[in-house]
Amino acid sequence: MAAPMELSCWGGDWGLPSLHPESLTVMAYAKFSGAPLTVNTINNSWRAPKGDLPVLVSEDIVVSQPAKILNFLRKQKYNADYDLSAKQGADTLAYIALLEEKLLPALLHTFWIEAENYCSVTKPWFASKIAFPLSLYLPGKMSREALNRILLTKGGPPLYSLSEVEAQIYRDAKECLNLLSKRLGTSQFFFGDTPTTLDAFVFGFLAPIYKVCFPRVQLQEHLKQLPNLCRFCDDILTCYFRLTVSGHSPAGQDTADANLQKLTQLVNKESNLIEKMDDNLRKSPQHPPRKLTTLKLAAGGEESSPMSRLSP
Repeated sequence: MAAPMELSCWGGDWGLPSLHPESLTVMAYAKFSGAPLTVNTINNSWRAPKGDLPVLVSEDIVVSQPAKILNFLRKQKYNADYDLSAKQGADTLAYIALLEEKLLPALLHTFWIEAENYCSVTKPWFASKIAFPLSLYLPGKMSREALNRILLTKGGPPLYSLSEVEAQIYRDAKECLNLLSKRLGTSQFFFGDTPTTLDAFVFGFLAPIYKVCFPRVQLQEHLKQLPNLCRFCDDILTCYFRLTVSGHSPAGQDTADANLQKLTQLVNKESNLIEKMDDNLRKSPQHPPRKLTTLKLAAGGEESSPMSRLSP
C-alpha cells in the first residue's frame, strides 16, 4: 500500500483551487496523474509556511518546489507523461523554460509589484490566510522576493530603470502567450487529448492571470484575446476540479472527484479487457430489432383513436 501523501499549499478564490501558480501546477498534475494527495491549504491558522510552498510530505520525506514534487510523484508511479515520445519530452522542457523566462516575471509583477494590484488584492488576500502577527510581515517579504527575482533576471543592461524592466517583461509575456496559443491551436491539450506536465505548468501560470479580479489587468486583457487559452483553463477547472466557469463547486464534489480519479485509472488499465469484451459481444448471436408501430393519421390530419394506435 502506498504511503499517504499530503500537500501543503496556498488556497484558492475567484473560482480557482489555488491562487499560487506553483501550488496550482502541482495540484493540476496530481489530478492529471491520479495521485491521491490530501491537500492542506493555508487558511488563517498557525500552519504558516516554514518555507516555499507547495510542500509535499510522505511519511518522513519532505519535498518542495514543483519540479521536485512532480519527479517524486512519477517515482510513485503517478506519471502523466507516460505516453510522450522523446521529442515531446524535450518540447515539454523547452516550453517550461519559456514560461519561467518570459511569463513568470510578468505574473510576479502583476501580483506583487504593481502597486494598485498589490495593495487592493494581493496583500489583503494573502494576509487573510495567515495568522497575526505573521500576516503583517509575510506578504511584504513575498513582494520583496518577487522584485528581487525579476531584477535578477531582467534588471541588467541595457535595462537600467524599473519602468524599462516593466515594459520589457510585459512584451515578453505577451509574446509567450501568443506562442502558447499558436502551439495549442484547436487541440484540447498541448499533446492531444490527454493532459501532461506541460499542461499542468501552463494551467498553473495562466489560470491566476485569467481569473483573479485585479484593478490593473494589462496581461489579463491580452490573455482574453486568445480564446483557446481561456477555453483550456475553463476545461481543466470544469473537468478536473469540478468547478464551473463561475467558480462554484457542487456539494460533495470532493468525494466524487476522488472516486472519478480512481475510476479513470481503472478504465485506463482495463482498456484491453473492454475491447475483448466488445469483440465477444459483436460475435454473439443478435436478435433482430423490434419493428416500431407506425402512428396512422385519420382523415383531416387528426390522429386515429387510442385503440387503433395500440393495435399491432
